[in-house]
Amino acid sequence: MDLAFLHPLYEDPGPWASVYVDTSRHTEDTPHERHLTAQALSGELARQGCDDATCEAVRDALEALEHSPEPHGRAIFARAGEVVLDPRLARAPLSDSAHWAPLPHTAPLLELAGEDPACLVAYVDRKGADFELRTALGRHDAGSVSGRRHPVHRTTTSDWSERHFQLKVENTWEHNAAEIADALTVCQDETRADLLILVGDDRERRSVHERLPRRLHGMVVEAPHGTGSRLLDEDVEQAREDHVRRRAAHELDRFLAARAPDDDGRAGAVEGVPALVEAAREHRIDELLIRPDAPDAHREVWVGEDADQLAVRRTELKILGEQHSWSARADDALIRCAVATGAEAVSVAPAAPDKDPAGGLGALLRWT
Repeated sequence: MDLAFLHPLYEDPGPWASVYVDTSRHTEDTPHERHLTAQALSGELARQGCDDATCEAVRDALEALEHSPEPHGRAIFARAGEVVLDPRLARAPLSDSAHWAPLPHTAPLLELAGEDPACLVAYVDRKGADFELRTALGRHDAGSVSGRRHPVHRTTTSDWSERHFQLKVENTWEHNAAEIADALTVCQDETRADLLILVGDDRERRSVHERLPRRLHGMVVEAPHGTGSRLLDEDVEQAREDHVRRRAAHELDRFLAARAPDDDGRAGAVEGVPALVEAAREHRIDELLIRPDAPDAHREVWVGEDADQLAVRRTELKILGEQHSWSARADDALIRCAVATGAEAVSVAPAAPDKDPAGGLGALLRWT
């Protein structure tokens, strides 16, 4: 997950209000229920010590969602009476929550707003293809391509003229598959889709797949639906989940491989809070791996005003010359460091836990 959009959260000091709210439920009573939710969450912030102005800003932002048609949810980050960032969520949180802490509680975004692959669906037939972009916010027409119209159907006779005609049919199919693949490649470049789903008959799907650039082959899924059918939301969601699971498993495999020391005894990955804190202070983290429900995710660390001022113990910060320090969750403190140094982060929750970093937190390093 590219964390650049979180930069506004670290331009000013805390404390911060961090709220996650579910907007996926829609009934006749939705406006009234969301009004009650706004009151409850702002009240929870007040109980945690949040100032009145920030509570009011959060409540106003939540009240504005009373009639929102958003399918999943919203995160709201506020300080000093102002909402600084309110990203939409790609999936609904398990429950509404409110946090008041020295750092914004951004770790849930890795699952709720992070891996939401945009899917480019291509409905392929012998004459061309229609493209459709599917995201968490719905579906959108993404264009079409028309190939040669004739001839596209074979005959069953076997004389020379008919065999010549069959060859023309083959040439037409091949030409159209190449045009579809070219147009699909351009469309992927424009939409930055993470996943390509080819829908159609076996031969047409395969012909297009083979003609796509090699760099796209790893993101292609062939759907078993016939020509003319529209892919169900459930099929797209399954393809998305499979993609996210493969991505998490791939990053864990990279981590495991990098964790082993090289010939000089240096490892390209670290795990556990003490080692991660040291790597973060030295700006060596290239990608964070986090399992949000793991024990080390909410382990206490100490942070200073700057992103690389963090330590396992408060006394360490004083030794480093930091006079002001606050306790914070390890995952939130490490994400702040990642944002400041241009590192990425990924939730490994979709992958099997048997390969997890110790304590559920790890990192691939920029240099060893």
